[in-house]
Amino acid sequence: MVVLYKKEGAMGIITINRPEVKNALNEEVRAGIHEALQSANSDQAVRGVILTGGTEFFSAGADIQAMANASAVDVFYRQGLQQVIRLMETMPKPVIAAISGYCLGGGCELALGCDLRIASETAVLGQPEIRIGIIPGGGGTVRLARLVGAGKAKDIIFSGRMVDATEAYSIGLVEALVPVEKLMEEAQNKMHSYIRHGGVALGAAKVAINTGLDMDKYSADLLENSYFALLFATEDQKEGMSAFLEKRKPEFKGR
Repeated sequence: MVVLYKKEGAMGIITINRPEVKNALNEEVRAGIHEALQSANSDQAVRGVILTGGTEFFSAGADIQAMANASAVDVFYRQGLQQVIRLMETMPKPVIAAISGYCLGGGCELALGCDLRIASETAVLGQPEIRIGIIPGGGGTVRLARLVGAGKAKDIIFSGRMVDATEAYSIGLVEALVPVEKLMEEAQNKMHSYIRHGGVALGAAKVAINTGLDMDKYSADLLENSYFALLFATEDQKEGMSAFLEKRKPEFKGR
């Protein structure tokens, strides 16, 4: 199988599994990731998702051989990667990219669509599409600029250069940098620090942040306040505040 999915406790682990082509993304891989994300999203026992390609490669990008002779119309309607990223961004559960080795082109765009990126010291990121006469087509120009700023994004995309793990961390392209042997442990520890809290509030925080980034400040403030108020109708809010006042650990139920 080109995409593996398993549950470890309250976490769903999605692994891209095409090592013979450095985890290149073809239609089968994109469909497999989408299916795994849907499974995780609909499973109440899964509180968060980790997306990885293993310790050697995250993904070297799109399968160029599969797309070299595509027409403009074919490419315009081929939106598998965008659908995967939209699902990651809109599902009310955190998604962490655990990145090692090449994370390029569509692979980098896939990582950009996650809520957080943890990289090993071997990670190499970039949007090298300009080298083959195209530009990023899975949201790279959109999300990279929002994450590292327009100037840095233009330098990376205009040059098509590789960004090593140290630079990626220094410019905020990844949020954590760890030895390769600690990659999944760090990703799971980070995820645990999120999902131990109430799932309803966690989902609301994700939606408020992601949606608010594309709104004017006043509208984003209103959206945040709406979610803030609505959470007072949840059992988790009652439990969380009662536990705080009673000086005990809360037992969140996700409702």
